[in-house]
Parts: sequence; C-alpha cells; structure tokens
Amino acid sequence: MNQTVMLPLWAVTAGGLLVAWAVYSLLLVPGVRWFFRRRANLLIGELNDRLDLRIPPIALTRRKVMVDRLVYDPRVIQEVDDYCETEGVPRDVAVSRVRHYASEVVPAFNAYIYFRFGSWVSKRITELLYRVRLGYADEDGLHNIDPNSSVVFVMNHRSNVDYVLVAYLALNRVALSYAVGEWARVWPLQQLIRAMGAYFVRRGSGNRLYRRVLERYVQMAVEGGAAQAVFPEGGLSRDGLLREPRIGLLDYMLRRFDPDGDRDIVFVPVALNYDRVLEDRTLLAENEPHAEHKSGAHAARTAMRFAARNLWLKMRGKLYRFGYACANFGSPISLREYTRSLGWTPYRDPPDTRIERVKGLAEELMLKVGELIPVLPVSLLATIFLSEPERWRSIAELQTETKTLLASLGSSGARIYLPRDDEGYFVTVGVRMLTLRRLVDERGKKYRPVERELPVLRYYANAIQHLLKPN
Repeated sequence: MNQTVMLPLWAVTAGGLLVAWAVYSLLLVPGVRWFFRRRANLLIGELNDRLDLRIPPIALTRRKVMVDRLVYDPRVIQEVDDYCETEGVPRDVAVSRVRHYASEVVPAFNAYIYFRFGSWVSKRITELLYRVRLGYADEDGLHNIDPNSSVVFVMNHRSNVDYVLVAYLALNRVALSYAVGEWARVWPLQQLIRAMGAYFVRRGSGNRLYRRVLERYVQMAVEGGAAQAVFPEGGLSRDGLLREPRIGLLDYMLRRFDPDGDRDIVFVPVALNYDRVLEDRTLLAENEPHAEHKSGAHAARTAMRFAARNLWLKMRGKLYRFGYACANFGSPISLREYTRSLGWTPYRDPPDTRIERVKGLAEELMLKVGELIPVLPVSLLATIFLSEPERWRSIAELQTETKTLLASLGSSGARIYLPRDDEGYFVTVGVRMLTLRRLVDERGKKYRPVERELPVLRYYANAIQHLLKPN
C-alpha cells in the first residue's frame, strides 16, 4: 500500500490535462453560463418593462435552434428536393449548403451586447461625429402600435452610420434587427453585428437555395414579432437622390401575410439626413466610368483609418463634429388596413400580381420616407449656392435666400430642423461646414462654390431636391 508508483512524465501530463479539462467543462463553463444566463434574464425582464415593444421570444431563441429550424423547414426541404432533382446534386451536399446559408443568415442576438455595450458604442460614435437630433416623431402613433404586431422600420440609406444612428435614437423603444449587406462580413465586425441582432444579406444573389433560406428566415422573424429595419433602396445613394425601391425583403414578408391573421405588420417610415456623409466622395467616385469595385474588407479598413485619424484629432483637441445628423419617425402604416382597403389578400395572389402590388406598396412607403427627409443647413445652403454657382454671396444675402426657401419648404409641409429656432444660426452653421470642408471659397466675407466641388454640393442638395416646389 505504501509502495511508490512510477509514472512516465507524458502520462502525468496527460492526466493533468484531462483533470483540468473536466474541471473546466463540468464546473467552470456551466457555472459561468448560469451566471450570465441569470444576468441576461434579469436584464430582459427589466427591458421588457421599459421598452415600447417587448423583445419577442424568437429574438431570444438559441442560434443553433434557429439554424436547425431553417434547415428542416418544410419549404426549405422541398426546395432542396427540387434542387437535387434539377441540378443532379447529392442530397447531403445540398443540405450542407443550406446549413451554411442558415448559419450565415441567422443572427446571435445578445441583450447584454445590444443594450449595454451596443448602446454605449452607438452613443459615443454618433455624438463624437455629429450633433445628433430627433427632429420629428409621431409619438401618439408610435405609442399606439399594437404590441402583438411585427414592426418594420422603413428607411432611406444615406450612410453606413444609419445603422448606428437609428439604433441609438430607438434605444428606448425597441431592439432592432437590421438586414446588413456583405460589406460587413469581416472579422471581428460580423460577430459584433450578429450579436446586435442583425442578419446578413447577399444582395442580388441568384442562388435558389440561398434565396429560400433567406425568405424563410425573414418570414419566421416577421411571424415571430421581431422588429426589423430595412432599406428598400437596397444600398447607399450614390448621388444623394432617393433610389428606386427594391422589393426583395418586402416581398418575402408579404408572401404569407393574411390580413385576417393574428399578427399585423406595421411599417414605420424613418427619414435620415446629415450635414456630412462620411462616404460622400467615395460614393460619388463610384458613379465614374470604370469605377473599381471595393470589397467589404477595403471598406472596413477605410473606416478604421478614418476612425483612427479622427481619434488622434480628438486627443489633440482639433476635432470638430460634422454638423447635424437628424432622423424623423413618421406615422405607422398598418399592412392589415392597407391590404383591406385594396381588397388584397397577398398569400392568395399569383406571383406576378403580388409583385406588382408589392412594388406599389414599396413606392408608397418610400414616398412617405421622402416627405420626412429632414431639411438641414448644408443641404439647404448647397441648394442656394448651386442656383447661381458663379455668384459671390454675402451672409446677409444668404440669410435672405434661406428665409425665402425655408418659408417655401415649410408651406409645403417639409420637416425642417432649425437649430436653436434661429434662421441666422442655421445659415452660420451651414456656411461654416461648407468652408471648413473647402467646398465654398471665402473672399472679403463673401462666399462662392469651389468649381471642382460642385458634384459634392449637388450630392447634398439632392437630399432635399424632391421637397422643393417646381418653378
């Protein structure tokens, strides 16, 4: 019993590693998971008492469960069968592809990351870059949305900051799930985006298996009551004008919609505008013939360089914010009421008829968004300067023209953000932004556009072009 047992070093090392792994997997991991799960449940309970729209169960479902639900969804399985038959692909290969697509699409919402880390980051980023303002919101309409509805925020797409800005402004109302393009699928950005509840979309993909998986995820999210935010334009505006809406995601949402069903879909128009769009020159360059396509990794590197440069300026006390960033939230539009007014039952329509009606809905939604675009100093001053680009104007002349244009816009119902309720300050802020960016020359206290920068000025003027009365 007291004899010494000699073991080789490799056996002792292996045994020690096995014991350490057992302690880690059987004691530490379950304990840590229990701790964070308990904290998360307490946070979710607190948030559901505070938010206008509660976090739905589908947003809290484990990601692996959602992936499995997609892979074994009857409509996806039928698509797999058809795909194997027509393409001659082995079934296990097709199912493997479906699982890959499902893993790519399904988010990994984490309430802690969204409402603790995400809220802190969105606040810091937006307030570092801009003077952030909520210009207008139909508070009564938003407050009276049926909690059992699926809410879809329909937005124009000016900048990649849109995601952060709207999430920040809607933080006390709802947890939003975005459809994000492939540009963001770079490490570690994609992990953070997934944790914030967003899902990735391959725009323009013709892969039928992928499209079916994406369609079923969007439908599951809508049927589960998840609040979503979509950009019907399908991408950033390259010239500042509103783009023609694409109907892909909207069509997915409507394909199975029953006006007499238990859950309504409510669309909330959201309109954004900025005194400076960070990507303005890049977007304009893409309009040039033979413009080179930039990858998501290139966009991420550019964004990081931009952030680092501005952080350095901030540390040296030389960073000036980029003017105002403003969002307006319009009146909710009930899909149930909309379809009933047309005598339309989407899920019964043949594809061609449904698509035409979805196009009509998309155009109406974008019309509402267009009417809500905030009129900001840079957009309005750019409009004035472009009316006679060769003319030098004094501040007094700019104030007179601004007053006339603001009155015209106000009489047509445009949503004007007037800083400090002061038209003089409105002009001062706009001119300062344009001169700091060297878009406008100053000479003897008079101002005129820089000729080579006219495309940039036109980009900002285009944001409100549709609001101006025709001559």
